[in-house]
Amino acid sequence: MRLMHYLRALNAIVGRELLRFIHQRGRFIAALVRPLVWLFIFAAGFRATLGLAVIPPYSTYILYEEYITPGLTGMILLFNGMQSSLSMVYDREMGSMRVLLTAPLPRWYLLFSKLLASTLVSVLQAYVFLAIAWAYQIQAPPLGYLEVFPALVLSGLMLGALGMLLSSFIKQLENFAGVMNFVIFPMFFLSTALYPLWRLQEASPWLAALAHYNPFSQAVELIRFALYGQFERYAFLYTLATMTLFLILAVWGYHPSKGMMTRRAT
Repeated sequence: MRLMHYLRALNAIVGRELLRFIHQRGRFIAALVRPLVWLFIFAAGFRATLGLAVIPPYSTYILYEEYITPGLTGMILLFNGMQSSLSMVYDREMGSMRVLLTAPLPRWYLLFSKLLASTLVSVLQAYVFLAIAWAYQIQAPPLGYLEVFPALVLSGLMLGALGMLLSSFIKQLENFAGVMNFVIFPMFFLSTALYPLWRLQEASPWLAALAHYNPFSQAVELIRFALYGQFERYAFLYTLATMTLFLILAVWGYHPSKGMMTRRAT
C-alpha cells in the first residue's frame, strides 16, 4: 500500500465523522448545554464551598468558575469519547463497521483513524465551549488557547480510546446506557474536574488516591496547566501511557481471531 492509500482512507473516515457531526445538531447542542449548566448554574452554589483560593497553575486568587472551566472542557471530551463508542456499536450492528475493518489496510490504522476523527470533533466542541466562557469573562491568557490544543488532542485520544475499548465489549446497542453509567459518572465525579485534589484529601484520603490515579483527572490537569501556559509533565506522561494502553487493548478487542469480537461469536 502506498502513502496515498493511507491518506485517502484517513480523509474518508474523518470526512464521514465530520458530516455525521454536522447533521446531528442535537449532539452538538447537548455537548455544550451540559458543561454550561455546570458553569453558570451549579458553580454559583459550589463557589461557596471553595471560595477564593490559590490553586496551581494559578498564582493569584481565583473564582470557582475559573477553576472548573478546564474540568468542564474535559467533560466534553469525556462524553464525546463515550458518544463515539456508541456510534461504533451502532455501526457494528448496521454492518458499516464490518465493511470498514475489511478494507485492505492495517486494522490498527483504521481504528486509529476513526479515533482521530472523533477526537477532532471533540476538540472543536471544546473550543466552542471555551469561546462561550471567554465571552462571559471567564478567560485564560490568549496564548493559552493555542498551547492547550496538544493537551486537548492527547486527552481526547485517551478518552476516545477508552470508549473504543468499551465498545468492543458491548454486545448490543441496548446495553450501552447501562455500561456508560458505570464509566462516565464515576470518572467525572471521582476526579479533579470540580474540586482540587487537596480538597478531596481533606474529605477522604482514599477518595483522593482514587482521584489521583483516575486517568480523567490527569487529562483535566494537563488541560488546566496548558491553558495557563504551563506543562504538567506527570499528567502528560500518565495520559500518554493510558492512551497507549487503551488503544492497544481496543485494537486487540477488535481483532477478528483473538479479540472480543470472536468471543461474542462463540
